[in-house]
Amino acid sequence: MNIKSLRSDHIYQKVAQASPEEKLELFRNEMMAPFMKQWEIQQIPFRAEEANGFDVITFNSMMHRAPEQITPQISQEIGQISSESFWSECEHAVRKSLDLFIEHEISLSVSDYLFTIQLGNPDNRALVINEGYSGFGGIPGFIWGTILPNAYTIPRMKAALAHECNHNVRYQYIQWDHTVNLGELIVSEGLAENYATFLFGEKLLGPWVSKTNAETLNRHIKPVLREKLQLTGFDQFAPYLYGDEIAKLQNFKPVNMPYSAGYACGYYLIQYYLRKTGRTIFEATITPAAQILDEVKGFWDEKTIISG
Repeated sequence: MNIKSLRSDHIYQKVAQASPEEKLELFRNEMMAPFMKQWEIQQIPFRAEEANGFDVITFNSMMHRAPEQITPQISQEIGQISSESFWSECEHAVRKSLDLFIEHEISLSVSDYLFTIQLGNPDNRALVINEGYSGFGGIPGFIWGTILPNAYTIPRMKAALAHECNHNVRYQYIQWDHTVNLGELIVSEGLAENYATFLFGEKLLGPWVSKTNAETLNRHIKPVLREKLQLTGFDQFAPYLYGDEIAKLQNFKPVNMPYSAGYACGYYLIQYYLRKTGRTIFEATITPAAQILDEVKGFWDEKTIISG
């Protein structure tokens, strides 16, 4: 297995020193081009002239620092993700996350993995709601971390990467297409966050779970989501997964759901599943959502206890 880190800090340092005219193409060629296969799968044009001005730079700049923002004025931010220890810890997290599946006899069809950590856009409200960090790992072979670097977020990046690696493994087994429903997303996010805490402990449980209390989960979230599991179409199920505030930021219709309702529900649903079946998180990761949901029918009526 070949795991490669794209050292964004080195790229940021180059772009920061480049002239305004050079920044865009330098960033495109060094930060975006290594992920070309991902952009093709996502059908995002590499250059704007290919599709009405929307391209990988436009897409990337929604959540991350845009090329024109990468100047000497953000040198402190760049410095916070420039230590060898930070990148070593991130690479170790990715390697450990993937290696453990092989050790537990889960074969991986993808052998080459590329990951990077990008500086988040501090004006992105969704990122701020997520307490300054997030990630993306839904396309096998490519893993992203996003960070507003500080003393809180930096130690949490390894758990975020483990979460994304779990997605990376799952979607080597589970087909993602237009039939994907809310049930799959709830299961997938629950698996990913359970994997992160399996590796790094509940102290690094993401805010997308830790901000939800037992009363909200039991009285508000579970009764609604159990009736919506078959919902398809991202615009339809996103508000139930992310909650109203983030849904509104994405121009989706709010549905009276709190922050990251689907994530919190999924986390405790998967804990219930693992306890009930005795299966490992590794086995569960490659199990179809329909099968998991069929075995957790008691979860919806049981009052979930949240410790801590």
